[in-house]
Amino acid sequence: MLADAADIHELKARLADKARELGFAAVGFAPAADNPLQGQRLKEWLAAGHHGEMEWMEARADVRQGPQSMWPGARSVIALGMSYAPDHDPLALEGHPEKARISVYAQGRDYHDTVKKALKALARWLVEQAPEAQLKVFVDTAPVMEKPLGQAAGIGWQGKHTNLVSREHGSWLFLGAIYTTLPFQPDAPHGERCGSCRACQDACPTDAFPAPFRLDARRCISYLTIEHKGPIPEEFREAIGNRIYGCDDCLAVCPWNKFADSAARHRAFLPREELVAPDLADLISLDDAAFRQKFSGSPIKRIGRDRFVRNCLIAAGNSGDAALVGPVQALSNDPDPVVAEAARWALDRLV
Repeated sequence: MLADAADIHELKARLADKARELGFAAVGFAPAADNPLQGQRLKEWLAAGHHGEMEWMEARADVRQGPQSMWPGARSVIALGMSYAPDHDPLALEGHPEKARISVYAQGRDYHDTVKKALKALARWLVEQAPEAQLKVFVDTAPVMEKPLGQAAGIGWQGKHTNLVSREHGSWLFLGAIYTTLPFQPDAPHGERCGSCRACQDACPTDAFPAPFRLDARRCISYLTIEHKGPIPEEFREAIGNRIYGCDDCLAVCPWNKFADSAARHRAFLPREELVAPDLADLISLDDAAFRQKFSGSPIKRIGRDRFVRNCLIAAGNSGDAALVGPVQALSNDPDPVVAEAARWALDRLV
C-alpha cells in the first residue's frame, strides 16, 4: 500500500526505469482528463469524411475524447514510446521502380505483439509494487488517442503530418498507454516545435494534407495500401510509385529525425533483410499460402494476399519493367476482381 505522495513520486521514478528496461525509449505521465478540444476536432474530422473506410474511428468516437470517457476511475495515464528508428534512408528506393518499398515500421516484427507484451510486463510489475492499483493496457487496438496522450505526457508533439514527433527519437515511435487509478504527478505537456517548417506537407505524393495538422486519409498512401479494401482510385495510382505497404515520405523528411539514433531501436524491429529492398517480381505472384508463410509475424500479414498483390500490381504498372508483363498477365483473370482489375490496369501501362 502506498502511504503518501512521496511513495507515489518514488514509484514513478522506478516505473520509468522499469519501462526503459523493458525496451521503451520514451515514458511520460499525463492526467486522465478528457480533452474537449480534441473531441471536437475528431468530430469535425469525421464529419468531413477524412477517415475514409475506417468505420472503427466513428464507432466509438465519444470514447476517444479521453481517458475519462472510457474509464471514469482512471486518474493517470502512462504514455510510452518504443523506437523503431531506421539506420538506412527510408527514401532510398525512390529511384528503383523494380524494387518494392515497404514502410520502415513493417520491415520487422509486428509492433502490436512486441509493444503489448512489454506493456503487460510493465503492468504486472506495477501491480506487484502497488497491489491496490487498477489499470488498463492499450496499444493501437482500442478507442484511445495515443498521440494526443503522448503530447500531454511530454514525450513529443503531434506534428503537421499528425504523427507524434520526439526531440530525441524523431518520427519513429510506436505508442502505447496504461490507464491507472494511481495518482501520479503529471509531466509537463510538450509544446509544438514544427514552427514554419512544412517539409512533411510538401513531400506528400498525393497531397493528403488539406491543412497543417490535418490529414485526409482518403488521399494517404498508407491508408490506400493498408486500410482501403477496394480498387485504388486511379487518380492516386501513378503517385503511389513502388510503395506496396505504407509510406514513409512525410515522416522521413522531418528535420527532427537528425536527432534519432537507431541504437535506441528495439531489437524486434530490426528489418528483415528480405523486406528492405525486395524485388517486385518475387512478390507479385504470391498465392495465399506463400503470402502467409512469407509474412508470418509481420504486420503485413493482416491485409491479406489479395490486397497485397493489388498493391504490387499498381507498383508493377508504374515500373516500366517489361519483364513483369508475364506475371501481371497471369493475374488478369484472378478470382479476386480487385486483383484482376489492377492487373489489367498494370498490363495496359506495360505493353
